[in-house]
Amino acid sequence: MDVDDLHKRRRLLNRDTIALFGPAWLVMMADMDASSYIGAAQTGATLGYGLIWLMLILIIPLYVIQELAGRIGIATKGGLGDIVRKNYGKRIASIVALPMALTDTVTYGIEYLGIGIGLEIMGLSIYYTIPVIYVIHILIVTRKKYSEAEKPLIIISLLLIIALLLSLALRGIIPVSSPLANPILIKPTAGYFFLLAANVGAVIMPFMIFFQASATGLKLGDLDGGHIRITRRRSLRIMRKETLAGAIVTELLMVIAEMAFAGIPHANHSSFFATPQQLGKVLIPVAGSFSPIILGIGLIAAGFIALITISLGSAWGIAESLNLKKKSYWIIYILESLPAVVAIMLINPSSMIAIVLYLLIFFVFALIAPLAMMWIIGRNKNIMGDLVLSRKNEVVYLLMFGLIIATACIAVAT
Repeated sequence: MDVDDLHKRRRLLNRDTIALFGPAWLVMMADMDASSYIGAAQTGATLGYGLIWLMLILIIPLYVIQELAGRIGIATKGGLGDIVRKNYGKRIASIVALPMALTDTVTYGIEYLGIGIGLEIMGLSIYYTIPVIYVIHILIVTRKKYSEAEKPLIIISLLLIIALLLSLALRGIIPVSSPLANPILIKPTAGYFFLLAANVGAVIMPFMIFFQASATGLKLGDLDGGHIRITRRRSLRIMRKETLAGAIVTELLMVIAEMAFAGIPHANHSSFFATPQQLGKVLIPVAGSFSPIILGIGLIAAGFIALITISLGSAWGIAESLNLKKKSYWIIYILESLPAVVAIMLINPSSMIAIVLYLLIFFVFALIAPLAMMWIIGRNKNIMGDLVLSRKNEVVYLLMFGLIIATACIAVAT
């Protein structure tokens, strides 16, 4: 191969990478949602650096699961709901849609809770602010303004990470002599396994699976319509690199968050759970009295990104399963998210952090159905073609599947 051919291939690869870039990276950034920050904050406040090892290990199942979601999107150029309806019939698709909708409602709930905690940290009551947040969210997704909304929200979320990193640097690493400094902590206690399972639930959420499959498929369809042809194998390689990079970055951000919150006093240890006001002090080294405001705004932005991603991912999957027209998707958004908002308005704000952590554990169990559905689709050669799961990939996927569910079972058992 001569130099000109090599340069040409590199230019095509760069063009294809840029053209296909987006779905995997965006869903990983959405994974750093408000509930993930809260899970990391509670872990840091309670166990210090004790679950850093878990954050790093979770890179593997996060990549394996999201890789299969992206692989399905590339193979079918469609969303999971559409795939089930076309290949397994309307009846099965309708049955699948019900647990998906229930999971979405809970997922909306946890994001609104995370936003509510951000509002409480800022000293704003959820009773008059959450309804405003709800209306803004519905307007963004129904009027298709998500592209304009995502950019500033992602910037704000990145600024929060930078602020946490600076706060950690200014406060300094916890001395080795402190019990909170142990980065590999294994304690056979109920509280320990509770936080371990909550962190697993914070990393891998159902909406991420639906979004990456649907968004990747739609992206390739749009590229085909724009006469940019990318082979399936090249698309797979590009998606894998993007997914791996996103998984690594996401978990490193979780490590930073856990370390930044390590040692934050919480209720003088009379309560297992921290309060929003106590968490709001984390940025004092870098922001002083503005610490609660900056943290609150960051949590609101992170929660908003996830709200939009849920609407464009799993809510689309339900609409596809039911074979609704796109102009009717707004019905799904409202029916799923409104009950979550109403439920939040009925709870005591002081219990929001505890509820978020319990819901994170629930999400581990909620993964059973979508993970099983992806496995069934991924091993179906009639659907996947040459991208069907190999025996080795299938074994690895099922191993990750089993380990994830086992953590929640242990937490419940203890």
